[in-house]
Amino acid sequence: MPKKIESLSSGTHCPRKQERVAAIQELRHEFKFSVLLKASGMAKSTYHYYIQKFSLPDKYQEEKKMICQIFHENHGRYGYRRITLGLNQRGYNLNHKTVLKLMNQCDLKCMVRRKKYNTYRGTVGKVAPNILERDFSTTALNQKWVTDVSEFSLFGSKRYLSPIMDLYNREIISFTITESPNLSMVTDMLKKAFTLLPDDVDLIIHSDQGWHYQHPTYQQMLRKKGIVQSMSRKGNCLDNAVIENFFGLLKSELLYLREFENMEQFVHELNEYIYYYNNYRIKTGLGGLSPIQFRTQSTNPIY
Repeated sequence: MPKKIESLSSGTHCPRKQERVAAIQELRHEFKFSVLLKASGMAKSTYHYYIQKFSLPDKYQEEKKMICQIFHENHGRYGYRRITLGLNQRGYNLNHKTVLKLMNQCDLKCMVRRKKYNTYRGTVGKVAPNILERDFSTTALNQKWVTDVSEFSLFGSKRYLSPIMDLYNREIISFTITESPNLSMVTDMLKKAFTLLPDDVDLIIHSDQGWHYQHPTYQQMLRKKGIVQSMSRKGNCLDNAVIENFFGLLKSELLYLREFENMEQFVHELNEYIYYYNNYRIKTGLGGLSPIQFRTQSTNPIY
């Protein structure tokens, strides 16, 4: 038996059916079809089934192209649920299970997350009670703000991000990026946020028990604006879970996903990411809208 035909049969290596079908197609002009079928151990009906199956065009070809486009537009940050929302917004009616299957076929996988900077230094000032008590629900802007600090270590140095998030639409309304976690990092953050804040609002701002938030200067700034301070219980990150989740998201979608040439580029990309997050990153909890899209479409926008 010629070696070409022998390669179809079950020896030390048994080709998969799809491989045997491809080999039969390649050899049909040299050998009788019946000989090839016998050598491959494949029934005629099986051969024709595979020919029909793999000669049909991919019915999801266009959808796969759009999935890849949405995935790469967002720098690999979207998982199958957000890609499903993105497809639906562009007129493609697919459910999330189908999208997940197509993403697997395209070998598209979203990145995952980790760790945070601990600002706790013991009791250095006044600790506020946990007024928020994990109730992250709101009915309007400027009812509940949350804040925290995240540390980034690159190129032998560090940068610290201190943002405020409005729980109504999960928007980052103010942030600072500094070389050291000093007091001005959080006071400058407050000053920026206060420029957006109307007078006489009933607002809670929640944080952990980090030394910045216990500092008299920080607490005095809140009192002057009539803002109620709330703090997580010591060592309980779930009390501030929403901002913790944002940090995890940021690190998985920026820090662990990209390569940076220097710290200056990283800081630039960090600013760009927060702009992207606020303006373009769709959230399932906001009906497939970004935080700013949700705010501008709200019945009671304030800024």
